[in-house]
Amino acid sequence: MAQRGKFITFEGLDGCGKSTQMEKLASVLRAEDIAVTMTREPGGTPAGEKIRNLLLDTHTCGLTPLAELSLMFAARAQHIQEVIQPAMASGNVVLCDRFTDSSEAYQGGGRGLDSAMILELHHLLCSDLQPELTILMDSNVDASVDRARRRNHSKSGQSGASEPDENRFEQENRAFFERVHDAYLAIAAREPQRVVVVDARGTPQETHKRIIDIVHGRLKNWR
Repeated sequence: MAQRGKFITFEGLDGCGKSTQMEKLASVLRAEDIAVTMTREPGGTPAGEKIRNLLLDTHTCGLTPLAELSLMFAARAQHIQEVIQPAMASGNVVLCDRFTDSSEAYQGGGRGLDSAMILELHHLLCSDLQPELTILMDSNVDASVDRARRRNHSKSGQSGASEPDENRFEQENRAFFERVHDAYLAIAAREPQRVVVVDARGTPQETHKRIIDIVHGRLKNWR
């Protein structure tokens, strides 16, 4: 591989299996002696994790769409400077659970904010950093949201659990998540060279095989 590392992002609705598939991919790459940095958004840094807790907590009420978007980009700008760029400079493959596509899908499609404004913020605050590859895990809206709700309620309901409450987005209605899903597909149609849509409706192992085939193909080209 080239000395500079590569940036691969995972996108999709909550509950589609992004985190699981990212971990599976990391295990395969590490077994092939590829240095991997795994991270997530919002979060990834001490400051970003504090912002994450604020953004995803059910008790965060009255947050306007613009305030929500601003917090997302504050966490992202710190994340790029503190984690992503240093890891890539060291030659690592950076696997990131969500990036600016999530802002365009959730705050753009879901909240109704202008995509052009979101992309301009990315240009100004994030040095216009773009992933070399984005895996968009396409899933059934109802099934994904139900899974995410069950997972988050299970975490927050465990006796003595220290897991944060991350249910704020899951309280939105089906129409919200349909808009998010449609926005993701629009991004994929606009940037087919970067965004690869993976059908995540099958078994986790079937999805894993599709992702491995895609990533191995890109790694071969990058070499």
